[in-house]
Amino acid sequence: MMPGDSSMAPIVQRIARQALVTFRALPRLGEEAGKSFLENHGKLKSLMTEVRAVDLKLVPRRGDDGAPGVQPPPPVTYMHICETDQFSMGVFLLKSGASIPLHDHPGMHGILKVMYGKVRITCFDRLERPGGGTQGAPPALSPGQVSALRRSVLRSTGEYTEESGPCVLSPDRDNLHQIDAVDGPTAFMDILAPPYDPDDGRDCHYYRVLTGAEVKPTEQNEQREKEVWLMEISQPPEFWCGGEPYPGPEVSV
Repeated sequence: MMPGDSSMAPIVQRIARQALVTFRALPRLGEEAGKSFLENHGKLKSLMTEVRAVDLKLVPRRGDDGAPGVQPPPPVTYMHICETDQFSMGVFLLKSGASIPLHDHPGMHGILKVMYGKVRITCFDRLERPGGGTQGAPPALSPGQVSALRRSVLRSTGEYTEESGPCVLSPDRDNLHQIDAVDGPTAFMDILAPPYDPDDGRDCHYYRVLTGAEVKPTEQNEQREKEVWLMEISQPPEFWCGGEPYPGPEVSV
C-alpha cells in the first residue's frame, strides 16, 4: 500500500485500502457480523457513495460501438482494477439493453456503485441451501431438473444511477441478482469479497425463474407471493463478458 497520509490519495486507492481492512477478517457464514466489521463496512460504503466516473477517468458512452459486418462486441466488458485474496475490484460496462443474467455469489459480500447510466437490479435470497429439500417442487420436472431447483424469495427490485447509494449484498442477503442496463449504456464499480474462486467453492452459477405455467398454484400469503423457484442453468448464450483496460489511477494493495 502507499505510505504516508491516505487523505490525499485518489478515492479509488482509499476504497481499495478500506476494502482490504474491511474484508481481512470476514464473519463466518451464518455468524453475526461483529462491531469492527460493521464499522469498517460502513466506512467502505460511504467511500463508495462518493466515487464518481471522473475519479476513474471513465467517459460515459452514448451508444454502442461496432462496424457493420464485423462480429458484434461483447454485451458486457470488465475493467480490472485490483485483486487480493480478500477482495476483487473492477468496473463492469453494459451496452444499451444488455443484462448480466441472474447469478449468485456463494459465500461472498459485494458492493456495487453506478458510475453512469442507469441499472435495474433484481435481488433474490435463497431460502435453503443446495440439497436442502425440494418439497413442493413442480411435479412435471425430471429428477435432474428438480436437483437444480432453488427455493428463493424475491427480495427487491430497484433502479440505480450515479446519484444513488451503493447496492450491497452479503452471503445471505440479496446474494442472487440480475442487472439490466436501462435506457442506454451504463457502468458500475464492483467489489466482491472474497473473489470468485471455483477451487474454493466460489464459482458463479446462473439461474432462471420458473414461470407461473411451470409451477403448480399454491395457497398464497404475502410472503409466498414473493417466493419463486429458481433453476440453475448454463451460462446463457447471449451473455458473455470481454475485457478492456482500466483508464483510472493506479491502485496499490
